[in-house]
Amino acid sequence: MRVRFAPSPTGFLHVGATRTALFNWLAARHSGGVFILRSDDTDQERGSDEFYADILDGLNWLGLHWDEGIEVGGPSEAYRQSERLERYSEVAARLAADEKAYRCFCTAAELDERRKAAQAEGRPPGYDGRCRTLEPSEVAGRLEANEPAVLRLAVPRPGTTTFQDVVREEVSFDHEHVEDFVLLRSDGSPTYHLASTVDDVDFEITHVVRGEDLLSSTPKHILITGAMGAAPPVYAHVSLLLGPDGRKLSKRHGDTALHSYRNGGFLPEAVLNYLGLLGWSFGDDESIFSTAEMVERFELDDIQKNPAVFDNDKLLWMNGVYIRELELDDFIARTRPLVEADLGREFTVEDLETYRPVAPLIQERMKVLTEAPDQVRFLFVSDVAYDDAAWKKVLAKPEARVSLEGALSRLGDLGEWVSESIEGALREMLAELGLNASKGLQPVRVAITGSRISPPLFESLAALGKEESLRRLRDVFGRL
Repeated sequence: MRVRFAPSPTGFLHVGATRTALFNWLAARHSGGVFILRSDDTDQERGSDEFYADILDGLNWLGLHWDEGIEVGGPSEAYRQSERLERYSEVAARLAADEKAYRCFCTAAELDERRKAAQAEGRPPGYDGRCRTLEPSEVAGRLEANEPAVLRLAVPRPGTTTFQDVVREEVSFDHEHVEDFVLLRSDGSPTYHLASTVDDVDFEITHVVRGEDLLSSTPKHILITGAMGAAPPVYAHVSLLLGPDGRKLSKRHGDTALHSYRNGGFLPEAVLNYLGLLGWSFGDDESIFSTAEMVERFELDDIQKNPAVFDNDKLLWMNGVYIRELELDDFIARTRPLVEADLGREFTVEDLETYRPVAPLIQERMKVLTEAPDQVRFLFVSDVAYDDAAWKKVLAKPEARVSLEGALSRLGDLGEWVSESIEGALREMLAELGLNASKGLQPVRVAITGSRISPPLFESLAALGKEESLRRLRDVFGRL
């Protein structure tokens, strides 16, 4: 099995396109085949190096490494369409010479006028084949006069293109609804239909797995393939992703670019797991499974025809599951750079010793890795930035001053500064003052961390140290 993922670098890598890449990669890995990455970059006006790099970075981050294609090479000299223009022109010239394609001199204005007339009369609005019967001598003369012309495929008429789609079963297109479409534009550049099909033939693609939005293009690609004298690949058109509201997934539903999830603290393993659930059934209603397990069980036949819903909340839940399953050293390795970036400096040996005992405490509560800096910043700064809402809701209450005064008294006399003794002292303080945990401990938490959300209080105090903890309590007490 030889499959390909062929993104166009005209935008950031979308999660829907990423799922298509995943399905292709799984098909290749399960079958022992080849996963090819090429770049459909003939649209030079909208394409950019930034988008190109984003695609490569995204696939590499997920571990969807390709066996052949851009950046890694292979049997073909080039895997970027912008470097294969001569090949497309060669194929187009041969199709014209074999009378399987013809020159069309109709202007855009003429085409628009005829399209409107066809719609008004209830006829198919596609190209009407006006130039298909031009005499060769007239064509040669008009070309010699440098009259602009496109090259169109001569679609067999009457006729039907029928193929067996892995996902959608038998699909048939009456050629009445397939116009003589353009292969080469008037400037000689290839259309997507020509370039993509030539690549599939040249790279010996056996299976084309792509989105259902390209289903209507398939008869065109099969016709070009046949005109080239090649056999068409097997097609599998997967459903598009929908938002929770049942509409096509778009920015209205939130982030749709893969890098937004990478930068947002999601684990690649979790993203792959979740995308694997969308339109493919792992079986037995299981939702958590490894990439290796996906490879073992994946079959194109199991891709579902019905649309799949991309739910950010479910992905967030799944990411939390994966975070909690990380080994401690792995968790620290993934979050440490985020904390260091937040601090604007690298960890010292002492910083790492402070972070290690707190790390498993925040790991149990996190849904995304990017929550780590906010959770532990208080441990590594001398001046705590107090959250306004927390100050007003907690420290502005009358019991806050009572709580802090009691905490200073109890903790100041504490000998062994460990979480167990700290907890014992503060709970004795609560009992003595008649305060519940919320009213008695939340002021201490906010005074120490600057926020109502932090690692467990007693462990936070232990990690911060006695001297700094008492200093912060005295400072806030004095400001109340």
